[in-house]
Amino acid sequence: MDSVSGVGVIDKGVLILRSLARGPLDLAALQDETDLPRATAHRLAVALESHGLVRRDPQGRFCLGFELIRLGRVAEDEFPLADVARPILTALRNATGESVQLYVADGEGRRCVVSLESTHGLRWIVPQGALLPIDRGSAGRVLLGDDLAESVEEREPGVASVSAAVHGRNRKVVAAVSLSGPVERLSRQPRQRFGREVADAAMAVSAAIAQ
Repeated sequence: MDSVSGVGVIDKGVLILRSLARGPLDLAALQDETDLPRATAHRLAVALESHGLVRRDPQGRFCLGFELIRLGRVAEDEFPLADVARPILTALRNATGESVQLYVADGEGRRCVVSLESTHGLRWIVPQGALLPIDRGSAGRVLLGDDLAESVEEREPGVASVSAAVHGRNRKVVAAVSLSGPVERLSRQPRQRFGREVADAAMAVSAAIAQ
């Protein structure tokens, strides 16, 4: 694997954690998922287990450890944007019935820091904490400089979205409010369908963090 940080063992450990984020894996499956040598995958998984970042389920498979929950809560507590935005995003979700997310730029990607599920049975779910490409999707374009953007089946078939920029005190884009769902509900013109509501929510979040 290519080194991201320049510290190979860290990159491999993170690769294991991201693989386990998709579900529990036995050693053989973990090796296949990470493309690491069997001995390396086992050694690193056991090392992460000793720190509580990995655990074993009743079937003996490796899965994410409970220490990650504590660390995630600490990170969320130190990132007040999510707490400030959540009531506004909840109101947007309730008014539209569609899934709503808040993204921030994270390295060369975009991180979902708030994810609220649609009230419909058929819905598009983005796990909170997910790291997605910044070069695809309406939220990515907003974080790269657009104030309002839409996307139709750009990242996933059958999914449409519309996103708007959250601005900080210096007018710099600090986050993107995104509304997403099936094309059959959002249409092939999601900006026309829900653009005003999403833009209003983004403006409300901008105002809230400026206080």
